[in-house]
Amino acid sequence: MKRLDIIIRPDSLEKLKILLNNYSIGGITVTSVMGCGAQRGDVTGELKGLKIPGMNLLPKISAMVVVDDDSVEEILNIIHETISTGAVGDGKVFVSEIAEVMRIRTGERGKKAL
Repeated sequence: MKRLDIIIRPDSLEKLKILLNNYSIGGITVTSVMGCGAQRGDVTGELKGLKIPGMNLLPKISAMVVVDDDSVEEILNIIHETISTGAVGDGKVFVSEIAEVMRIRTGERGKKAL
């Protein structure tokens, strides 16, 4: 199993929810966050490569899902195709290994707990 931490623009959340639903991913945890990437919050792209004083923290959405190993590549590709605008600030997806998962209510583990 893999955990996908998906950081996107707030206006991309509905698209993300639709594509995850199309892949029958039933669980998602969403948090409103603030952040910036390599451009330090400059959304014009004009200052790339130059020192930008300070950071401009922008509103983002952090969505966490756990998926089967077999579907990671396909899901990453569809996230890129669906959410990418080609502009600075589209976001990132961090992929990490999940060693175990347990549903608290039933005690089920592994795929059954997803």
